[in-house]
Amino acid sequence: MRSVFSISAIAMSLMLTASAHAGPDDSDGAITPYRPSVSSPAQLPLAGQLELELGGLSTHSDQARRHSMPYQLKLAFSQEWGLLVGGELLVLANDGAGQLDRGFGDTSLVLKRAFIVSEDTAFGLELSSKLPTAAKAIGSGRADYEMNGIFSKDIGALHMDLNLNLTRLGVAEQDSSHMQSGLSSSFSLPINEHWGATAEWAGSRRSGTKAQGQALLALSYSPSKRLTMDFGVAKGLTTASPDCALFAGLVLPLARLW
Repeated sequence: MRSVFSISAIAMSLMLTASAHAGPDDSDGAITPYRPSVSSPAQLPLAGQLELELGGLSTHSDQARRHSMPYQLKLAFSQEWGLLVGGELLVLANDGAGQLDRGFGDTSLVLKRAFIVSEDTAFGLELSSKLPTAAKAIGSGRADYEMNGIFSKDIGALHMDLNLNLTRLGVAEQDSSHMQSGLSSSFSLPINEHWGATAEWAGSRRSGTKAQGQALLALSYSPSKRLTMDFGVAKGLTTASPDCALFAGLVLPLARLW
């Protein structure tokens, strides 16, 4: 339990530090948050601006518990091309039977292409690979590969992201497929100048296993256009999904490289 509080304290400290350095009128270099939903937007961040997404995530299913600090670095080379590097800085996994594993998580590399149709409509394509940098007790020990198609649309003040993906898993249970399909839909809406709300449904299916699904609700707070903080909850919708997840995080620019 102490480790869970430590992860939460680190995430909260980062939020407070970032908030203290974000001026309310600082709109130069506005960020493009991808978290906290599973769905990715088609749009890329501002070209040349390195952005960091960092948070804390706690999930439980029956007696098992998993706590982690997910992160993602985002850098766009242009309005159309970008690179994402992400993973988990720290993972604490308790299987409910007394086995506790901790360490660095797997690392994902994503090449992203955006197809901008208009100011409020865009398509996107992500090609990604999950590198097995985690200990086998935490990760699968094998690489995964994914292709994700994205459609993003602004409908008035409402922003919608639809994702359809196909993943080739490096490890699969006996008599189950290595190929997994996923679908998610995220909707975000500003409440006022600083607050926003996000709702999402996400699910995945793989032959030989039970389908997974979850519903997510989150609130976000943006004291400026260069900082967004979020917190929320996700609830599993099937018996194969984690029962519940709590999360909090932030998005902020690290540097302007060009």
